[in-house]
Parts: sequence; structure tokens; C-alpha cells
Amino acid sequence: MKKIILSVTSLLMMGTLLIGAPKKDIVDTAVEAGSFKTLVTAVKAAGLVDTLKGDGPFTVFAPTDEAFAKLPKGTVETLLKPENKQKLVDILTYHVISGKVKAKKAAKLDSAKTVNGAKIAIKASGKSLMINNSNVIKANIKTSNGIIHVIDTVLIPETKKVSSNTNHILKQAIHKGVHMFNSGHHSQTAALYMKAGHEVLGQCSSSVCSSAANTIKTAMHRAKAEHCPTSQAWIMRHAFDKVLASAH
Repeated sequence: MKKIILSVTSLLMMGTLLIGAPKKDIVDTAVEAGSFKTLVTAVKAAGLVDTLKGDGPFTVFAPTDEAFAKLPKGTVETLLKPENKQKLVDILTYHVISGKVKAKKAAKLDSAKTVNGAKIAIKASGKSLMINNSNVIKANIKTSNGIIHVIDTVLIPETKKVSSNTNHILKQAIHKGVHMFNSGHHSQTAALYMKAGHEVLGQCSSSVCSSAANTIKTAMHRAKAEHCPTSQAWIMRHAFDKVLASAH
């Protein structure tokens, strides 16, 4: 009889645990909340849905729609464009930490490394918790694969500087290319710029200068799709100019 009672008690305890466990993952929890529409749209555009629906666990600092609305006009629309996907990924992954980090544990930290690779600053004062310049306005929302802390300001990682070596490669290619192009050798100019692009991609890892790498990679794909050497050269030249301008 005791064994039967113990078995029933065990089953009831297991049932209680299962009922109390969160059933929705981070993405579904955000969708259901209704106050993270911009964040969910951005996660979809960045191709991070499957990742954030994975096993994890993850800790997400989730900006509300009001937080995104505080960004300069047109910022969100620009980030959602396909050509800015890598930049969007960099920003969103800057809001994610591997593992489950509750507010109480976070309050004991000065900083934490994000999935982006960069660190966020953490500051606790009394019952308030700040992540960089953002306030945590609701903490410890449990999901099946992690925790969500709601924040009132979008976290923007520091711009990754273009390396001096990248600068040198691009400036040297442009210097040679200008004379070559103006002499009518458009095919050779396009080939020169493509070679320079490959050199930059070879030494410019995503963790160091992802924005520059993405700009050049996109330009190279566009150039390869063109059959006109003149267009190819100009596509690459515009990309080089954009990368060099971002270094200042």
C-alpha cells in the first residue's frame, strides 16, 4: 500500500513540475507578449529564428517596440534591408548571452560576453539593473530555452574599425585602378579590384570587421553577376569607397 501511495505521489509531483515548466521558447514568448513586434521582425530578417528556438539556453535582453522607436528615424527600416543583414545580426546577437543568467546573478557582474563576441557593461544599483545605457524594466521571464530580460533601450555595439591593412589594400587597389580604368583597361581594373576584395576577405574575419567584409562580399557577388567589366569595376570601387569612409 505504501508503495502505491509513493508511486501516486511521485506521479503527482512530476505532473506539477511538467505543468509549471515553460512550454514556449524565446521567440514564441516574444511573439505572444505583443510588445516585441519590431524585435521579432528583426530576428526574422536576420535569419536568427531557428537559433533562438534552439536548445540554448540563452539569456536575451529584449528591447520593446518603444525602445526601437527611440532610435533615429529610418534606422530600423535601414537595418531590415537585405544588404544590411550582417549589421542587423551583429546588433541582435549583442543582446544575447549564452546560458541562463537571472537578474540576481547578472547584478553581481560588471560585464558579460555576448554571442556577438563583444562585451556589455552591467551595473546594479539597489533594485535597478542597467545594461550599458539601458534599464531592465522587467526581469526573469522564463522560457523553455532560456530567460528574457526586457530593456527600454536598444543596445548598439561599438563600430568595428577597419584595420590599417584593409585600408592599405583598398587604397593601393584604387590608386592603381584609377589610372588603369582611365586608360580604357576596364577588364583589368575589374580583375584588380576583385583580387583586392579577396585579399580583404582573407584577412578580415567577421569578428574583426564584419561590416567591411559584408560590404565587399556583397559587391563581389553583384560584380560576378555582371557581364560588363565597366560595371564590375564601378561596383567594386563604390564598395571600397564605402568601406574606407566607414573607417573615419
